[in-house]
Amino acid sequence: MWSKPFNNFSILNKVIIGIALLIIAAYVAPYYILGEDAHIRVHDNMDSNIVWYKLLAESGQIFTLTDTTLPNVMNGLPRSALPSGFDAMVWMYTLFEPMTAYAIGQTFMRLAAFFGMYFLLKHHAIRSDKQQVLCIGAALAFALLPFWPSGMLSIAGLPLALHCFLMIRGEGKSAKIYYWITLGVIPFFSNFVLSFVFFLAVIGLIWLIDWIREKRSNWVFFSAIAMMSAIYIVKNYLLIFSMFFESGFTSHRYALDLGHNSFERSMDLTLENFLYGHTHDLAEQFLIILPVIGFAFALAAYRNIKPYWLLSLFCFNFLLSLWYAFWYWEGWRIVKDNVMVANTFNFARIHFFDPAIWYICFALALAIIWKHMRLGKIIAIVLIVAQCYHLFPLNEENKYSEFDTPTFKEFYAEPLFEEIKEYIGEDPSSYRVVSIGMHPTIAQYNGFYTLDTYNNSFPLEYKEAFREVIAGELEKSPSLENYFDTWGGRLYMYVAEHGENYLFTKDRNDPIEKLDINTTALKELGGDYILSAVPIENYAELGLTFESEFEKAELPWEIFLYRVD
Repeated sequence: MWSKPFNNFSILNKVIIGIALLIIAAYVAPYYILGEDAHIRVHDNMDSNIVWYKLLAESGQIFTLTDTTLPNVMNGLPRSALPSGFDAMVWMYTLFEPMTAYAIGQTFMRLAAFFGMYFLLKHHAIRSDKQQVLCIGAALAFALLPFWPSGMLSIAGLPLALHCFLMIRGEGKSAKIYYWITLGVIPFFSNFVLSFVFFLAVIGLIWLIDWIREKRSNWVFFSAIAMMSAIYIVKNYLLIFSMFFESGFTSHRYALDLGHNSFERSMDLTLENFLYGHTHDLAEQFLIILPVIGFAFALAAYRNIKPYWLLSLFCFNFLLSLWYAFWYWEGWRIVKDNVMVANTFNFARIHFFDPAIWYICFALALAIIWKHMRLGKIIAIVLIVAQCYHLFPLNEENKYSEFDTPTFKEFYAEPLFEEIKEYIGEDPSSYRVVSIGMHPTIAQYNGFYTLDTYNNSFPLEYKEAFREVIAGELEKSPSLENYFDTWGGRLYMYVAEHGENYLFTKDRNDPIEKLDINTTALKELGGDYILSAVPIENYAELGLTFESEFEKAELPWEIFLYRVD
């Protein structure tokens, strides 16, 4: 359906697009070549989302009419805390093995990022046929970004969605059907609360401004906004139902106490985000893009050019960084303490717009250099190549193999945990475990029923009960205590001397000399076993029985199994 937009391309542009697609193919190739031996991101990925999809795919509760619970996690994790049954990735994990589903998802995300940014730039920013190489190059660079993998089109799909909305806005009833289809598909590959709630608000504001300026309403444009919003509402039916039509549960998010930064720290955070980005929306703008934009401004001033859109978007991105940083400013506490939605919902997430805006700015700056500088065409192309050369090594295999993190297969270590299950000799549903020195999602992935977890939302009552188990360790570490009490999305068996490190592989598993946990409280929660990646020297004092040690030469973990008596 996208064939028509390509009809007017020159042969050269088609060749360049072909080269760009080959580069993207090389970028994602490690997923397919290495399979489970590939290195991928741990944080907010292997430690969470991948396992959430797998649990849901295997639960038999992909679709439920009420907010039931999944017994695998914390004696009953509310179904609404996991992705919607209308989330396309849930079905990918249902149809394929986890690593295969992951690889397909990452490939789709980068293709959507490339074509979305390309069409956006070509049709709305740089329309000159002679400068199409800039559109292709900037789009390729955008597609090579180290996107947060589990975000899917929440960030990578924003240019594609914007392009479709702008085409419908401009063409009205004559807009091609594939724009509507695309807007209808994107919600199934993206997260409403992460970015698209803000995106649709901005698009709605554009519609409202058009109405005020032109004294008439563009109802076709409005219908597109309403359609996408309605799809998101239907997709998130269970969350909405649990919030408004059922008593449900009191989420731990109601007790969040974030945002105590000083004014000075907030200003520092503004600059940090503006210059370097956030871990979930890295744009890698500091080294090349920012200097290019700065040079383009200087060149525009010298040539007496007014780069309105470049300046506007550049300033808008700074305002997004300012808003993001000051959302955590202590001055907001009076609002957050009195308006519940301000405390439970993260309005700072609008900063997820940053990467798309940076690459639009990059393309606009290159267009100025291309047109108004001697040898500008060559310089612009060299700068694109330089940015892509900078980004390509940031693919997950290169990046995380250098960090010496486990591969997918090593992280989940299925043969090792299968051996532990065989040793225990009972159905996993008949006992409960917690993990020390490693993410509890590893045990969840391998079919264990865990009392500890990492999730975006769960009952506050359970968090308070779990806190009793780890209170002794929290008291020894003010930073961990603050982390758990003010946020607490990770219900982990914290160890003060470990801090926020949860990867204690067998090459660094020094024993815990004195673990201060409440095993009585753990037993009351239903805890039967502790899977520890490090030895616990005072296990007998805690009322634990050492069962056995498990290790496989090819896997990074050495697991010490303790029974809670």
